[in-house]
Amino acid sequence: MRKKRVKLIAEIEKQRKSKLLVYITGDRPPFGARIAEDAVRPMYDHIAKFNKENKKLDKIDLFVYSRGGDVSVPWRIVSMLREFCEELSVLIPYKAYSATTMIALGSDNIVMGRKAELGPIDPTLERMPIGSSTVSPDQISVEDVSSYISFMRERANINDQMALSNVISLLAEHVQPLTLGSINRQYSHIRLVAKKLLTSRKEKMDEERLSTIIEALTEKMYSHGHGIGRKEAKELGLSVIFPDEKLEKTMWDLFLEYEKLLKLNEPLHFEQVLADKEEDILKDIVIALIESTYLLDVFDQDIRVRKVRNIPPNPQINLNLNLSLPPQIDPSTLPENAQIAIQQIMEQISKTLPQMIQDEMSKQSPVVGIESRSLGGSWKKRKNEKSK
Repeated sequence: MRKKRVKLIAEIEKQRKSKLLVYITGDRPPFGARIAEDAVRPMYDHIAKFNKENKKLDKIDLFVYSRGGDVSVPWRIVSMLREFCEELSVLIPYKAYSATTMIALGSDNIVMGRKAELGPIDPTLERMPIGSSTVSPDQISVEDVSSYISFMRERANINDQMALSNVISLLAEHVQPLTLGSINRQYSHIRLVAKKLLTSRKEKMDEERLSTIIEALTEKMYSHGHGIGRKEAKELGLSVIFPDEKLEKTMWDLFLEYEKLLKLNEPLHFEQVLADKEEDILKDIVIALIESTYLLDVFDQDIRVRKVRNIPPNPQINLNLNLSLPPQIDPSTLPENAQIAIQQIMEQISKTLPQMIQDEMSKQSPVVGIESRSLGGSWKKRKNEKSK
């Protein structure tokens, strides 16, 4: 309940002598929210409430949980928050991967509990397989492409320029050339943004320390899913703070409230949703939120799900409705109105029965999958998580 969360937020503010802003993007299977530019505007509303006297606050804390998202957004968030405070810290109770890690790089202090994890900042791009326009796009890691070329050079000992050209040509057969161009831009962009974030801190770092951190987070973590605990993060040179037991417990209790609200531990199984129906619309699924003691913004969306069946293409259904009356009844002796009514009934049956049969055949065809589609979504102000 919001009342309980506000109490926990206020408790953290009291312990930290700061103002706390919460930004959560859920990862409840199969729904995944991502850090995105559209969150910056509602964040501003919260910060404006902090800044009632129109002067910089001493401290703002950002409490985050996310698997990542758009790598261009961390700079927007950090630079905006720094306009309103002298010191910026990021509080991490659990997951803060990819773009979320980049937000942490721009803070003066990273407060990490025992379960907190950062992650590599190697971004992924969506790619459409060559010759396809209908399948879902795959995810391709920027560093995977670089590692592929390095592998061919260093492990396969392919150094001849002609041979390397063939290696690149082979890659281009599976990845769109425009995607490869995007990968090259992202490779440079991610390092530029990481450096800007690190140099925005109050405590300045020398070039060697900057390079060590950026290289470690972009190239030396060989798995995009590698979790970087607080001890490893500190060894990398990041300004990590271990919270005392009281603060860590309050941080974790607050996270558990969001875990419950967004149902992060409750995967939604479409097979169960569609157990006795062909399709359904799931209403008001909350996938992200921004919260402070002043306001609550939630991002919710409707999801349409339907069964996909292996239906025979264009089945031909021919019906012979030559129904006969009992032998003792002569149709010609029936009243004219009755004859017309019988004829109309037969015509109606002839029109509707084939479609009814086809619909029934469709329902009995084997299910080969379940299709889901988002019906849009947007940020909305709420008094609590249930209000409209």
